[in-house]
Amino acid sequence: MDAVVKPLSARQADVADAGKSGQNKPTRAEAEAAVHTLLRWIGEDPAREGLLDTPKRVVRAYEELFSGYSESPVEVLDRVFEEVEGYSDIVLVRDIPFFSHCEHHMVPIIGKAHIAYYPERGVVGLSKLARVVELFARRLQTQEALTAQIGDAINDALQPRGLAVMIEAEHLCMAMRGIQKQGATTITSRFNGVFLDDPALQARFFMLVRQ
Repeated sequence: MDAVVKPLSARQADVADAGKSGQNKPTRAEAEAAVHTLLRWIGEDPAREGLLDTPKRVVRAYEELFSGYSESPVEVLDRVFEEVEGYSDIVLVRDIPFFSHCEHHMVPIIGKAHIAYYPERGVVGLSKLARVVELFARRLQTQEALTAQIGDAINDALQPRGLAVMIEAEHLCMAMRGIQKQGATTITSRFNGVFLDDPALQARFFMLVRQ
């Protein structure tokens, strides 16, 4: 693995700095012109009927596909419920579907995430865990960095006794180009707290994910 995974705080700062330098952000017209240029570069005619509005459509699609840059995990996880009637066992949300884009080739990564934690000071709404996955997935990513970012964000917000994150994904940069091996799955995981210290809890997590 040649990917360098920055701490969440450092990557968050990078994103924030990029957002602040609005004067350096290309205009919508410049973005559409870039798509127009790429169409010509691949040998297409941007003036033909089917492609006339493609630059506008691509830019609109990119706004949605990469909307994670404009969202903050702190805001998503800002409400923790402390009244849980003494519940302290594992909370697991599995099979959270997502799609992202490889930062090396900008082609899709398609997969699912599994998140488990042992509450300490409270719990968070289950949909919030899925939203955190979505937020980070809608950025250019490596799977290793995505796993670390999700884990760090949830750990910082909940400070649980233990946290486990597992991601299974297919990288279309490996399926569509290069070695062209369809169906290969990459698995990454991140453990904190009691999950990191106790292999039996890791085994329980994997068993619950696979049930």
